[in-house]
Amino acid sequence: MSEPVFRYHRRGVLGLAAAGVVGAALPTFARSDRSLSPSRGRAKSALIVLLSGGPSQLDTFDLKPHAPTGIRGEFTGISTSLPGVSICEHLPRMAQQTDRWAIVRSLSHGEHNHLLATHVALTGRPTPIPRGGSDLDRVQSRSDFPNFAAALDYLRPRSDGVPTGVSLPNYLIEGPLTWPGQHAGFLGLRHDPWAINQDPNDANFHVDGLRLQEGLSPARLLTRRDLLEGLNRIGAAPGGDARCQSFAQQQEIAINLLTSSKVAQAFEIQREEPATRDRYGRNKFGQSLLLARRLLEAEVPVVQAAMGIVQTWDTHVDNWGRLKNTLLPQLDQGLAALMDDLTTLGKLEETLVIVMGEFGRTPRISTLPGQAVPGRDHWAHVYSGLFAGAGVRGGQVIGQSDEIAAYPVSRSWSPADVCTTLFSALGVSPDAELLDPLGRPNRLLNGDVIEPLYTGA
Repeated sequence: MSEPVFRYHRRGVLGLAAAGVVGAALPTFARSDRSLSPSRGRAKSALIVLLSGGPSQLDTFDLKPHAPTGIRGEFTGISTSLPGVSICEHLPRMAQQTDRWAIVRSLSHGEHNHLLATHVALTGRPTPIPRGGSDLDRVQSRSDFPNFAAALDYLRPRSDGVPTGVSLPNYLIEGPLTWPGQHAGFLGLRHDPWAINQDPNDANFHVDGLRLQEGLSPARLLTRRDLLEGLNRIGAAPGGDARCQSFAQQQEIAINLLTSSKVAQAFEIQREEPATRDRYGRNKFGQSLLLARRLLEAEVPVVQAAMGIVQTWDTHVDNWGRLKNTLLPQLDQGLAALMDDLTTLGKLEETLVIVMGEFGRTPRISTLPGQAVPGRDHWAHVYSGLFAGAGVRGGQVIGQSDEIAAYPVSRSWSPADVCTTLFSALGVSPDAELLDPLGRPNRLLNGDVIEPLYTGA
Protein backbone atom coordinates (compact mmCIF):
# COMPACT_ATOMS: atom_id res chain seq x y z
CA MET A 1 0.00 0.00 0.00
CA SER A 2 1.15 3.54 -0.67
CA GLU A 3 1.99 6.00 2.04
CA PRO A 4 -0.48 8.81 2.83
CA VAL A 5 -0.18 12.00 0.83
CA PHE A 6 0.81 15.17 2.69
CA ARG A 7 -2.16 17.52 2.72
CA TYR A 8 -3.37 20.26 5.02
CA HIS A 9 -6.86 19.92 6.48
CA ARG A 10 -8.78 22.30 8.71
CA ARG A 11 -9.54 20.59 12.00
CA GLY A 12 -9.56 21.30 15.69
CA VAL A 13 -6.39 20.68 17.64
CA LEU A 14 -7.31 20.34 21.32
CA GLY A 15 -10.34 22.43 20.44
CA LEU A 16 -8.15 25.37 19.48
CA ALA A 17 -9.12 25.50 15.80
CA ALA A 18 -5.51 25.11 14.73
CA ALA A 19 -4.69 22.91 11.76
CA GLY A 20 -3.34 19.38 11.85
CA VAL A 21 -1.57 17.22 9.32
CA VAL A 22 -2.55 13.72 8.26
CA GLY A 23 -0.13 11.10 9.53
CA ALA A 24 3.12 11.38 11.43
CA ALA A 25 6.56 12.22 10.14
CA LEU A 26 9.89 10.53 10.51
CA PRO A 27 12.46 12.29 12.65
CA THR A 28 14.16 15.36 11.32
CA PHE A 29 17.85 14.87 10.53
CA ALA A 30 20.77 17.21 10.16
CA ARG A 31 21.07 18.97 6.83
CA SER A 32 23.93 20.48 4.90
CA ASP A 33 25.08 23.89 6.09
CA ARG A 34 26.41 24.65 2.64
CA SER A 35 23.25 25.59 0.76
CA LEU A 36 24.39 27.94 -1.97
CA SER A 37 26.25 26.97 -5.10
CA PRO A 38 28.93 29.30 -6.43
CA SER A 39 28.13 28.25 -10.00
CA ARG A 40 24.55 28.81 -11.17
CA GLY A 41 21.94 29.85 -8.66
CA ARG A 42 20.07 32.18 -10.97
CA ALA A 43 16.66 30.53 -10.54
CA LYS A 44 14.34 31.36 -7.69
CA SER A 45 11.93 28.63 -8.71
CA ALA A 46 11.49 25.66 -11.00
CA LEU A 47 8.48 24.40 -12.93
CA ILE A 48 8.45 20.76 -14.03
CA VAL A 49 5.79 20.08 -16.67
CA LEU A 50 5.47 16.32 -16.49
CA LEU A 51 4.11 14.60 -19.59
CA SER A 52 3.24 11.38 -17.79
CA GLY A 53 3.18 8.29 -19.96
CA GLY A 54 5.97 9.34 -22.28
CA PRO A 55 5.38 11.44 -25.43
CA SER A 56 6.76 10.24 -28.74
CA GLN A 57 9.94 12.05 -29.72
CA LEU A 58 9.32 11.16 -33.39
CA ASP A 59 5.92 12.87 -33.36
CA THR A 60 6.80 16.01 -31.40
CA PHE A 61 10.31 17.52 -31.31
CA ASP A 62 12.52 15.05 -33.19
CA LEU A 63 10.68 14.12 -36.37
CA LYS A 64 12.41 11.81 -38.83
CA PRO A 65 10.75 12.55 -42.20
CA HIS A 66 13.18 10.35 -44.14
CA ALA A 67 12.77 7.27 -41.94
CA PRO A 68 10.99 4.18 -43.32
CA THR A 69 7.18 4.12 -43.39
CA GLY A 70 6.87 1.88 -40.34
CA ILE A 71 8.81 4.37 -38.27
CA ARG A 72 8.31 7.98 -39.32
CA GLY A 73 4.61 8.26 -38.46
CA GLU A 74 1.82 10.39 -39.88
CA PHE A 75 2.86 13.95 -39.04
CA THR A 76 4.96 16.39 -40.99
CA GLY A 77 7.25 19.07 -39.65
CA ILE A 78 6.78 22.83 -39.75
CA SER A 79 9.42 25.53 -39.71
CA THR A 80 10.20 27.27 -36.45
CA SER A 81 11.71 30.58 -35.43
CA LEU A 82 15.03 28.72 -35.32
CA PRO A 83 16.44 28.38 -38.87
CA GLY A 84 16.76 24.80 -40.04
CA VAL A 85 14.80 23.34 -37.13
CA SER A 86 11.31 21.90 -37.51
CA ILE A 87 8.87 20.42 -35.02
CA CYS A 88 5.48 18.76 -35.34
CA GLU A 89 2.85 20.48 -37.46
CA HIS A 90 0.40 20.36 -34.54
CA LEU A 91 2.58 22.67 -32.41
CA PRO A 92 2.27 25.94 -34.36
CA ARG A 93 2.41 28.28 -31.34
CA MET A 94 5.49 26.60 -29.95
CA ALA A 95 7.09 26.74 -33.39
CA GLN A 96 6.90 30.54 -33.08
CA GLN A 97 8.52 30.43 -29.62
CA THR A 98 11.55 28.22 -30.22
CA ASP A 99 13.76 31.23 -29.54
CA ARG A 100 12.74 30.80 -25.89
CA TRP A 101 13.31 27.05 -25.68
CA ALA A 102 16.32 24.77 -25.72
CA ILE A 103 15.26 21.44 -27.21
CA VAL A 104 17.29 18.53 -25.86
CA ARG A 105 17.01 15.54 -28.20
CA SER A 106 19.35 13.15 -26.41
CA LEU A 107 17.79 12.50 -23.02
CA SER A 108 18.34 8.85 -22.18
CA HIS A 109 18.19 6.18 -19.50
CA GLY A 110 17.51 2.45 -19.35
CA GLU A 111 14.19 2.05 -17.55
CA HIS A 112 11.16 1.28 -19.74
CA ASN A 113 8.64 0.66 -16.94
CA HIS A 114 6.32 3.59 -16.18
CA LEU A 115 6.56 3.44 -12.40
CA LEU A 116 10.30 2.91 -12.20
CA ALA A 117 11.00 5.47 -14.92
CA THR A 118 8.90 8.08 -13.11
CA HIS A 119 11.00 7.64 -9.97
CA VAL A 120 14.13 7.99 -12.10
CA ALA A 121 12.79 11.13 -13.81
CA LEU A 122 11.69 12.89 -10.60
CA THR A 123 14.62 11.94 -8.36
CA GLY A 124 17.55 11.20 -10.68
CA ARG A 125 17.93 7.83 -8.93
CA PRO A 126 17.01 4.22 -9.74
CA THR A 127 13.98 2.95 -7.86
CA PRO A 128 14.96 0.76 -4.90
CA ILE A 129 13.52 -2.74 -5.29
CA PRO A 130 12.83 -4.65 -2.05
CA ARG A 131 14.52 -8.03 -1.71
CA GLY A 132 12.28 -10.59 -3.36
CA GLY A 133 10.12 -7.87 -4.92
CA SER A 134 9.26 -7.35 -8.56
CA ASP A 135 10.12 -4.24 -10.53
CA LEU A 136 6.84 -4.67 -12.42
CA ASP A 137 4.62 -3.79 -9.48
CA ARG A 138 6.98 -1.51 -7.53
CA VAL A 139 4.93 1.32 -6.02
CA GLN A 140 5.66 4.36 -3.91
CA SER A 141 7.51 3.64 -0.68
CA ARG A 142 9.24 5.47 2.14
CA SER A 143 12.46 3.85 0.97
CA ASP A 144 12.31 5.96 -2.22
CA PHE A 145 14.79 8.74 -2.85
CA PRO A 146 13.18 12.18 -2.26
CA ASN A 147 11.87 14.06 -5.26
CA PHE A 148 12.98 17.56 -6.26
CA ALA A 149 10.65 19.54 -4.00
CA ALA A 150 11.17 17.30 -0.98
CA ALA A 151 14.95 17.47 -1.19
CA LEU A 152 14.84 21.25 -1.46
CA ASP A 153 12.48 21.46 1.51
CA TYR A 154 14.92 19.38 3.55
CA LEU A 155 17.81 21.68 2.66
CA ARG A 156 15.86 24.92 2.91
CA PRO A 157 12.90 24.45 5.26
CA ARG A 158 10.41 27.31 5.28
CA SER A 159 8.36 28.82 8.09
CA ASP A 160 6.46 31.51 6.20
CA GLY A 161 3.41 29.46 5.21
CA VAL A 162 4.58 28.98 1.62
CA PRO A 163 5.13 25.31 0.70
CA THR A 164 8.41 24.38 -0.94
CA GLY A 165 6.65 22.22 -3.50
CA VAL A 166 3.19 21.76 -5.02
CA SER A 167 2.17 19.10 -7.53
CA LEU A 168 -1.06 19.27 -9.51
CA PRO A 169 -3.66 18.56 -10.81
CA ASN A 170 -3.63 15.02 -9.45
CA TYR A 171 -1.52 12.41 -7.76
CA LEU A 172 -0.28 9.75 -10.15
CA ILE A 173 -2.34 6.76 -9.06
CA GLU A 174 -3.96 4.04 -11.12
CA GLY A 175 -5.93 1.35 -9.30
CA PRO A 176 -3.64 -0.20 -6.66
CA LEU A 177 -0.52 1.45 -8.12
CA THR A 178 0.92 4.70 -6.81
CA TRP A 179 3.78 6.03 -8.92
CA PRO A 180 7.05 6.31 -6.96
CA GLY A 181 9.03 9.53 -6.96
CA GLN A 182 6.16 11.78 -5.92
CA HIS A 183 7.04 12.40 -2.28
CA ALA A 184 9.87 12.79 0.21
CA GLY A 185 10.69 9.10 0.43
CA PHE A 186 13.11 8.37 3.27
CA LEU A 187 13.05 12.00 4.45
CA GLY A 188 9.57 11.45 5.84
CA LEU A 189 6.10 12.89 5.59
CA ARG A 190 7.11 16.31 6.86
CA HIS A 191 8.94 17.11 3.62
CA ASP A 192 6.29 15.84 1.20
CA PRO A 193 5.22 18.39 -1.40
CA TRP A 194 1.59 19.36 -1.47
CA ALA A 195 -0.49 17.17 -3.75
CA ILE A 196 -3.52 18.89 -5.27
CA ASN A 197 -6.07 16.36 -6.49
CA GLN A 198 -8.64 18.63 -8.09
CA ASP A 199 -9.25 19.96 -11.58
CA PRO A 200 -8.50 23.71 -11.81
CA ASN A 201 -10.83 23.80 -14.81
CA ASP A 202 -13.77 22.84 -12.61
CA ALA A 203 -16.09 25.75 -11.89
CA ASN A 204 -16.12 24.72 -8.21
CA PHE A 205 -12.36 24.35 -7.88
CA HIS A 206 -11.03 25.22 -4.44
CA VAL A 207 -8.50 23.84 -1.99
CA ASP A 208 -9.79 22.93 1.45
CA GLY A 209 -7.95 23.95 4.59
CA LEU A 210 -6.51 27.23 3.33
CA ARG A 211 -8.99 29.49 5.08
CA LEU A 212 -9.60 30.17 8.76
CA GLN A 213 -12.98 29.29 10.20
CA GLU A 214 -15.49 32.11 10.20
CA GLY A 215 -14.97 34.40 13.17
CA LEU A 216 -11.37 33.28 13.75
CA SER A 217 -8.86 36.04 13.00
CA PRO A 218 -5.14 35.48 12.40
CA ALA A 219 -4.36 37.24 15.69
CA ARG A 220 -6.75 34.98 17.58
CA LEU A 221 -5.24 31.89 15.96
CA LEU A 222 -1.75 32.98 17.03
CA THR A 223 -3.00 33.42 20.61
CA ARG A 224 -4.35 29.88 20.52
CA ARG A 225 -1.03 28.68 19.10
CA ASP A 226 0.75 30.14 22.13
CA LEU A 227 -1.65 28.28 24.41
CA LEU A 228 -1.11 25.07 22.46
CA GLU A 229 2.67 25.45 22.73
CA GLY A 230 2.31 25.86 26.48
CA LEU A 231 0.26 22.68 26.75
CA ASN A 232 2.77 20.85 24.58
CA ARG A 233 5.61 21.94 26.88
CA ILE A 234 3.71 20.80 29.97
CA GLY A 235 3.10 17.36 28.49
CA ALA A 236 6.51 16.91 26.93
CA ALA A 237 8.81 14.27 28.38
CA PRO A 238 12.47 15.15 29.01
CA GLY A 239 14.37 14.81 25.77
CA GLY A 240 11.13 14.67 23.83
CA ASP A 241 9.86 12.10 21.41
CA ALA A 242 10.88 12.55 17.79
CA ARG A 243 7.39 11.89 16.47
CA CYS A 244 5.83 14.36 18.90
CA GLN A 245 8.40 16.97 17.95
CA SER A 246 7.65 16.39 14.28
CA PHE A 247 3.93 16.75 14.89
CA ALA A 248 4.50 20.03 16.73
CA GLN A 249 6.56 21.23 13.77
CA GLN A 250 3.73 20.27 11.44
CA GLN A 251 1.29 22.23 13.58
CA GLU A 252 3.54 25.26 13.25
CA ILE A 253 3.68 24.86 9.46
CA ALA A 254 -0.11 24.66 9.28
CA ILE A 255 -0.59 27.72 11.48
CA ASN A 256 1.90 29.71 9.40
CA LEU A 257 -0.09 28.76 6.34
CA LEU A 258 -3.41 29.82 7.81
CA THR A 259 -2.06 33.19 8.90
CA SER A 260 -0.67 33.97 5.44
CA SER A 261 -2.98 34.83 2.55
CA LYS A 262 -0.38 34.55 -0.23
CA VAL A 263 -0.85 30.88 -1.04
CA ALA A 264 -4.61 30.91 -0.48
CA GLN A 265 -4.97 33.70 -3.03
CA ALA A 266 -2.77 31.87 -5.51
CA PHE A 267 -5.25 29.00 -5.56
CA GLU A 268 -8.12 31.39 -6.30
CA ILE A 269 -7.83 30.89 -10.03
CA GLN A 270 -11.26 32.46 -10.45
CA ARG A 271 -9.54 35.82 -9.91
CA GLU A 272 -8.05 35.57 -13.40
CA GLU A 273 -9.72 37.39 -16.25
CA PRO A 274 -11.82 35.10 -18.48
CA ALA A 275 -9.70 36.10 -21.47
CA THR A 276 -6.55 34.94 -19.65
CA ARG A 277 -8.12 31.62 -18.80
CA ASP A 278 -9.18 31.23 -22.41
CA ARG A 279 -5.60 31.79 -23.60
CA TYR A 280 -4.38 28.83 -21.57
CA GLY A 281 -7.22 26.62 -22.77
CA ARG A 282 -10.36 25.68 -20.87
CA ASN A 283 -9.12 22.22 -20.03
CA LYS A 284 -7.43 20.48 -17.12
CA PHE A 285 -3.91 20.92 -18.46
CA GLY A 286 -4.25 24.54 -19.56
CA GLN A 287 -5.74 25.63 -16.25
CA SER A 288 -3.12 23.62 -14.35
CA LEU A 289 -0.40 25.64 -16.10
CA LEU A 290 -2.23 28.85 -15.24
CA LEU A 291 -2.45 27.75 -11.62
CA ALA A 292 1.23 26.83 -11.73
CA ARG A 293 2.04 30.35 -12.88
CA ARG A 294 0.05 31.78 -9.97
CA LEU A 295 1.95 29.55 -7.53
CA LEU A 296 5.25 30.74 -8.97
CA GLU A 297 4.07 34.31 -8.43
CA ALA A 298 3.36 33.34 -4.81
CA GLU A 299 7.05 32.31 -4.58
CA VAL A 300 6.54 28.55 -4.36
CA PRO A 301 10.04 27.26 -5.24
CA VAL A 302 9.11 24.00 -7.02
CA VAL A 303 5.87 23.41 -8.93
CA GLN A 304 5.07 20.24 -10.84
CA ALA A 305 2.18 20.28 -13.31
CA ALA A 306 1.17 17.05 -14.99
CA MET A 307 -0.80 16.91 -18.20
CA GLY A 308 -4.13 15.33 -17.40
CA ILE A 309 -3.91 12.07 -15.49
CA VAL A 310 -1.35 9.31 -15.06
CA GLN A 311 -0.09 7.85 -18.36
CA THR A 312 -1.87 10.50 -20.43
CA TRP A 313 0.85 10.17 -23.10
CA ASP A 314 0.93 6.36 -23.05
CA THR A 315 -0.13 6.05 -26.68
CA HIS A 316 0.09 2.32 -27.39
CA VAL A 317 -3.21 2.72 -29.25
CA ASP A 318 -4.24 5.54 -31.61
CA ASN A 319 -1.00 7.46 -31.13
CA TRP A 320 -1.64 9.96 -33.92
CA GLY A 321 -5.33 10.48 -33.27
CA ARG A 322 -4.78 11.21 -29.59
CA LEU A 323 -1.85 13.49 -30.32
CA LYS A 324 -3.56 15.41 -33.10
CA ASN A 325 -6.98 15.80 -31.52
CA THR A 326 -6.17 16.45 -27.87
CA LEU A 327 -2.66 16.18 -26.50
CA LEU A 328 -0.62 18.37 -28.85
CA PRO A 329 -3.20 21.18 -29.20
CA GLN A 330 -3.53 21.44 -25.42
CA LEU A 331 0.22 21.33 -24.92
CA ASP A 332 0.76 23.93 -27.65
CA GLN A 333 -1.82 26.36 -26.31
CA GLY A 334 -1.00 26.00 -22.63
CA LEU A 335 2.77 26.25 -22.91
CA ALA A 336 2.61 29.19 -25.30
CA ALA A 337 0.37 31.12 -22.92
CA LEU A 338 2.59 30.23 -19.97
CA MET A 339 5.75 31.43 -21.71
CA ASP A 340 4.08 34.66 -22.78
CA ASP A 341 2.98 35.39 -19.23
CA LEU A 342 6.25 34.44 -17.56
CA THR A 343 8.05 36.73 -19.99
CA THR A 344 5.64 39.63 -19.50
CA LEU A 345 5.73 39.27 -15.70
CA GLY A 346 9.52 39.15 -15.66
CA LYS A 347 9.42 35.66 -14.11
CA LEU A 348 11.10 33.71 -16.91
CA GLU A 349 14.57 34.97 -16.02
CA GLU A 350 14.18 33.55 -12.51
CA THR A 351 12.22 30.39 -13.28
CA LEU A 352 13.70 27.22 -14.75
CA VAL A 353 11.03 25.51 -16.87
CA ILE A 354 11.46 21.82 -17.77
CA VAL A 355 9.04 19.90 -19.99
CA MET A 356 9.59 16.15 -20.12
CA GLY A 357 8.06 12.70 -19.85
CA GLU A 358 9.56 9.75 -18.04
CA PHE A 359 10.70 8.38 -21.41
CA GLY A 360 9.78 8.44 -25.11
CA ARG A 361 8.18 5.99 -27.55
CA THR A 362 9.51 3.24 -29.77
CA PRO A 363 10.65 4.14 -33.27
CA ARG A 364 8.81 1.15 -34.71
CA ILE A 365 5.04 1.47 -35.02
CA SER A 366 3.09 -1.47 -33.61
CA THR A 367 -0.47 -2.65 -33.05
CA LEU A 368 -1.42 -4.30 -29.79
CA PRO A 369 -3.27 -7.63 -29.90
CA GLY A 370 -7.00 -7.05 -30.19
CA GLN A 371 -6.54 -3.44 -31.30
CA ALA A 372 -7.08 -2.02 -34.77
CA VAL A 373 -5.38 1.38 -34.43
CA PRO A 374 -1.57 1.39 -34.13
CA GLY A 375 0.64 3.27 -31.71
CA ARG A 376 4.09 3.24 -30.16
CA ASP A 377 5.42 1.45 -27.08
CA HIS A 378 7.75 2.55 -24.24
CA TRP A 379 11.27 3.69 -25.12
CA ALA A 380 13.83 5.21 -22.76
CA HIS A 381 17.01 4.94 -24.85
CA VAL A 382 16.41 8.38 -26.36
CA TYR A 383 13.70 11.02 -25.92
CA SER A 384 13.26 14.78 -26.03
CA GLY A 385 12.75 17.48 -23.44
CA LEU A 386 12.40 21.25 -23.34
CA PHE A 387 14.25 23.72 -21.10
CA ALA A 388 13.80 27.46 -20.72
CA GLY A 389 14.36 30.36 -18.35
CA ALA A 390 16.83 31.23 -15.58
CA GLY A 391 19.78 31.73 -17.90
CA VAL A 392 19.03 28.91 -20.33
CA ARG A 393 19.91 29.95 -23.89
CA GLY A 394 16.82 29.53 -25.99
CA GLY A 395 16.79 29.01 -29.73
CA GLN A 396 19.00 25.93 -29.81
CA VAL A 397 18.87 22.17 -30.20
CA ILE A 398 21.11 20.12 -27.89
CA GLY A 399 21.99 16.55 -28.73
CA GLN A 400 21.14 14.38 -31.69
CA SER A 401 19.49 11.00 -32.14
CA ASP A 402 20.16 8.52 -34.93
CA GLU A 403 18.21 8.37 -38.20
CA ILE A 404 15.19 6.69 -36.57
CA ALA A 405 15.31 8.41 -33.13
CA ALA A 406 16.26 5.15 -31.43
CA TYR A 407 19.60 6.01 -29.79
CA PRO A 408 21.74 9.11 -29.19
CA VAL A 409 24.57 9.73 -31.62
CA SER A 410 25.90 12.63 -29.54
CA ARG A 411 26.37 12.94 -25.80
CA SER A 412 23.30 11.73 -23.95
CA TRP A 413 21.88 13.38 -20.84
CA SER A 414 20.35 11.36 -18.03
CA PRO A 415 17.69 12.13 -15.42
CA ALA A 416 20.59 12.47 -12.96
CA ASP A 417 21.93 15.28 -15.16
CA VAL A 418 18.49 16.92 -15.23
CA CYS A 419 18.35 16.67 -11.44
CA THR A 420 21.81 18.21 -11.05
CA THR A 421 20.96 20.97 -13.52
CA LEU A 422 17.78 21.85 -11.65
CA PHE A 423 19.42 22.05 -8.25
CA SER A 424 22.41 23.90 -9.63
CA ALA A 425 20.04 26.46 -11.16
CA LEU A 426 18.43 26.89 -7.73
CA GLY A 427 21.84 27.53 -6.21
CA VAL A 428 22.11 24.29 -4.21
CA SER A 429 25.67 23.39 -3.27
CA PRO A 430 27.30 20.57 -5.27
CA ASP A 431 28.20 19.03 -1.90
CA ALA A 432 24.64 18.98 -0.54
CA GLU A 433 23.74 15.76 1.25
CA LEU A 434 20.57 14.15 2.54
CA LEU A 435 20.73 11.89 5.58
CA ASP A 436 18.54 8.80 5.60
CA PRO A 437 16.86 7.44 8.78
CA LEU A 438 20.07 5.54 9.64
CA GLY A 439 22.14 8.71 9.37
CA ARG A 440 23.84 7.69 6.15
CA PRO A 441 24.71 10.58 3.82
CA ASN A 442 23.28 10.59 0.29
CA ARG A 443 24.81 12.95 -2.24
CA LEU A 444 21.99 14.97 -3.82
CA LEU A 445 23.69 16.03 -7.07
CA ASN A 446 24.67 12.79 -8.78
CA GLY A 447 25.07 13.90 -12.39
CA ASP A 448 26.46 16.72 -14.50
CA VAL A 449 25.00 20.12 -15.23
CA ILE A 450 23.77 20.21 -18.82
CA GLU A 451 26.21 22.98 -19.65
CA PRO A 452 25.14 23.49 -23.31
CA LEU A 453 21.87 24.88 -21.94
CA TYR A 454 23.88 27.89 -20.82
CA THR A 455 26.84 27.97 -23.17
CA GLY A 456 25.22 26.86 -26.44
CA ALA A 457 25.35 23.49 -28.15
